[in-house]
Amino acid sequence: MQEPNNLIHASSPYLLQHAYNPVEWYEWGPLALEKAKKENKLILVSIGYSACHWCHVMEHESFEDFEVAEVMNKNFVCIKVDREERPDIDQIYMLAVQLMNGNGGWPLNAICLPDQRPVYGGTYFRKNDWISILLNVSDLWKNEPAKALNYAERLTEGIQQSEKIIPSNQEVVFAQSHLAEIIEPWKRHFDIDGGGYNRSPKFPLPNNWSFLLRYSFLTPDEATFMAVCSTLEEMAKGGIYDQVGGGFARYSVDDKWHVPHFEKMLYDNAQLIGLYAEAYQCLKYEPFVQIVIDTIDWAFREMSAENGLFYSALDADSEGVEGKFYVWDKVTFDKVVGEDAALIGEYFNVTEEGNWEEEQTNILRRLSTDEEFIEKHHIDIETLYDKVALAKAKLLDERSNRVRPGLDDKCLTAWNAMMIKALADTSQILDYEMYYDRAKLAAEFILENMVTPDGGLYRNYKNEKATIPGFLDDYAFMIEALISLYEVDFDEVWLAEANSLTNYVLLNFNDEENDMFFYTASNGEELIARKHEVMDNVIPASNSVMAQNLQKLGLFFDNESYREKASAMLKSVLPRIKAYGSAYSNWCTQLLNEVHGLNEIAIMGVDISEIKNELNNIYIPNKIILGGGKSELPLLKDKESQETKIYVCRDKTCQLPVTTVAEAVKNIRGL
Repeated sequence: MQEPNNLIHASSPYLLQHAYNPVEWYEWGPLALEKAKKENKLILVSIGYSACHWCHVMEHESFEDFEVAEVMNKNFVCIKVDREERPDIDQIYMLAVQLMNGNGGWPLNAICLPDQRPVYGGTYFRKNDWISILLNVSDLWKNEPAKALNYAERLTEGIQQSEKIIPSNQEVVFAQSHLAEIIEPWKRHFDIDGGGYNRSPKFPLPNNWSFLLRYSFLTPDEATFMAVCSTLEEMAKGGIYDQVGGGFARYSVDDKWHVPHFEKMLYDNAQLIGLYAEAYQCLKYEPFVQIVIDTIDWAFREMSAENGLFYSALDADSEGVEGKFYVWDKVTFDKVVGEDAALIGEYFNVTEEGNWEEEQTNILRRLSTDEEFIEKHHIDIETLYDKVALAKAKLLDERSNRVRPGLDDKCLTAWNAMMIKALADTSQILDYEMYYDRAKLAAEFILENMVTPDGGLYRNYKNEKATIPGFLDDYAFMIEALISLYEVDFDEVWLAEANSLTNYVLLNFNDEENDMFFYTASNGEELIARKHEVMDNVIPASNSVMAQNLQKLGLFFDNESYREKASAMLKSVLPRIKAYGSAYSNWCTQLLNEVHGLNEIAIMGVDISEIKNELNNIYIPNKIILGGGKSELPLLKDKESQETKIYVCRDKTCQLPVTTVAEAVKNIRGL
C-alpha cells in the first residue's frame, strides 16, 4: 500500500482525500514554504474542496498517477489547500488565475515562485496537458528565471491593486432614485417564467432574491415581486431541491432547475432556509413552510455534529458516480411507493425512459403546481399531501440503504453562523422553539470552544480542535447571528458578544487607507496580498455583512461612529452597484434600509411573548426588535412597565407608545 504523505495529519477531509497520493503533498505552512525557499523550488498550490466533482476527477487522473507524481515531486514543492478552510489563500490565487485567463474555478492550480508569487495558473487539466505545463514552467524557472521573476512581479502588482475600492469624499444622500437605477437594468435578466436569471447554469443566489423580495414589498414593484415568487416556486419544484430528503443542491446545470450539480453545501441551505421562511412571512404561501421544515430536518439528520455544530458539505458523488444516491429508475420507484406509484410517479415526473440524459434514470421534480395536480386528478389537497408524505417517507427509508455521498465533517464558524441565524429567524416566523434551541446550542459552543486567547474567533473545528484563526466572514456572520439570537430571546449577553467581536474587527481588520475591512487580520499570517472581500457572490461579501452589522449595532447601542462607518462603506461601493446589482445584492439591502429607514421596535412589559408572536406574523423587512424588562440599552432605558407597551422609533424619533400590534404597524406604515 502507498505510504501516506504529509497530509495524513490534516484536519480537512479534502486534504485527507489526498493523503495517499504518490504526490508528496504538504499543507500550507512554514514547513513547505521554507523548503521551497531553501531549495529554490517552484511552489505548486492546488486548491479545491471535498464536494468538488472535477477536483476528484483531476486527483484520479493525475495526482494518483505515479508518472505525474514523479514530475511534480522532482520539480515542485506541492501544497494542497482546502479553499473552505483557507479562503484567504484561495482568493489570492483565484484572482491571479482570473487575471491570467479571464476565468477561474476549482480545482484551482497555481504555480508560484519560491516566495509565493504566482507565474502560471489554471483550473482542470488533463493528464498529458498537466505534465506538459509542469515541464514547461519548470524549464522556464531553470533557464530563464528573470523572465519568470518579471512576470510574477507584474502579476502580483495586479493582484494587490485589483478590486480596490476608492473612498468616497462626496456628500451622498441615499435616495429611492439610487435603487431605481440599480433595479431597472437588473430586471432585464429575470427569467419570469422559469425563475432565476435567463441563463444556465442556474444558481439559487438566495441573497439576490431576499433583497428583491424586500425591495418589491417596500417600493412596491410588481414585476420584481413576480420574479421572486416565480424563482422560489420553480426552485422548490425542480430537481435542484431534494424532493425526498429536503435540502438544495449547489446549482442546476440547465436553465430549468432540473438537473442539479448534486453537492449540498451548508451555506446554500442556511441562506435558503432563511429566504423561504421570510417569503412565507410575506406571502403566507403554505408550501414554503414545508420546504423550510424539510430542509432543516435534512440539516439536523445529515449535517449535525454531536457538539451542536453543523458539518460543511455533502459530496456530489457516491460510488464514484455523480448523483447516484439521489436518482431513481421507474421499477425501483414503483416498488418502493406501492399502490400509489402511478399517481406519485406522475407527481414527481418519473418515467420508464428516464427524465434526463442518464437512460432510465429519473431526477425527482414537479412539473405542475399542487393546485393544478389536484384539479387534474380530482382529489383534495389533504389527500394528495398525505399520499406524497407517505411516499417520501418510504423513498427516504429506501434511499438510506444506499452508499451515501461523502461528508465533509469539518465545522466552519462562518457557515455555522449562517445556520444559527437561519434557525433563530425561522424559530420566530414559524413559532417553533426547537429551532431556537439548536441555534443557541451551536452559538454557545462557538463562544465557549472557538475563541482565541486574545478574544478573536477560530475559523474551524474538527477532532475537538480549532486551529485556523478566523477571517472577516467568520466575524461578520457570527455577529449577525448573535444579533438574530438577541431578537429571539432579548438576552443582552448576545449583543454584548456581538459588540465585543465588532470592536475586535475594528482593531484588527481595519484599513487605514480605505473604508472597507481587510479579509485577513493584521495579527494573522502575512501573504503576498491583503485583500478586501466586497462583491456579494453565492455568499454575501464579508464587508457587506459587516456594514449591516454596524448599522444595526449603531442603533442598538446608539453608537454614531458605527453608523457613520456603515454609511461610509456603502458610499464607497455605491458607484459599482449601479452597473451590476446582482453582484452587490447585500449592499443593496443596506441601501434599502438607508432609504426606507430601519424601524426600531421596542416591546416593554411583563408578558411580551404574545405581542412578539403577533408581530412575527407580520412582514416588516426593515426592522430591529428590542425588548424585555430592565435594560441599559439606550432605547430601552427607563422604560420598564407593568403594562405591555410597544415603541416604534426611526431616525432618533419615537412615536408615542401603543398597546397593540395593529397600532404599532399603523405607526410603522405611517412613518
